[in-house]
Amino acid sequence: MQFSKSTGHALHAILHLARAERGQHVGIKELAALLGVSESYLSKIMSKLRQDGIVRAMTGASGGYELAKSAELITFLDVIQVVEGRQKMYECFNLDSQQHQLFFESEAQDSQQHSGHHEGNGCLVKKVMDGAEQQMVHYLQQHTIQGVLDSAATTSTK
Repeated sequence: MQFSKSTGHALHAILHLARAERGQHVGIKELAALLGVSESYLSKIMSKLRQDGIVRAMTGASGGYELAKSAELITFLDVIQVVEGRQKMYECFNLDSQQHQLFFESEAQDSQQHSGHHEGNGCLVKKVMDGAEQQMVHYLQQHTIQGVLDSAATTSTK
């Protein structure tokens, strides 16, 4: 599994905005230069973050971007879902395949012979994949932008 480069750029952009002084807006040129990406590419990412209420765009001479809410309230999951989407990571794709059905017919016969009942057909892989996704989601919800900045500040003062 791999997140897109856009997700990495979005997270880094949010970290830069969180480090900016309160009331200081970071322009798209400055932000793009800091991240080493084109302004048009970053503008598309920032537009998604703005639409989802994570950042606010300010117009005018001192315009730019700022966080729309406290860095303590923005989780890594929030940012990732804006860029990557909110769909499930795994969908069982072969439930209707002949191989899958034959496997379950064979398993059902064995199960009925041993226990007298048949369990429903389900995706054998989905339970494990859903569990992995739940753990990752929980982990990403626990990590906020402010928490990462605080951790970096603690590490750099040691």
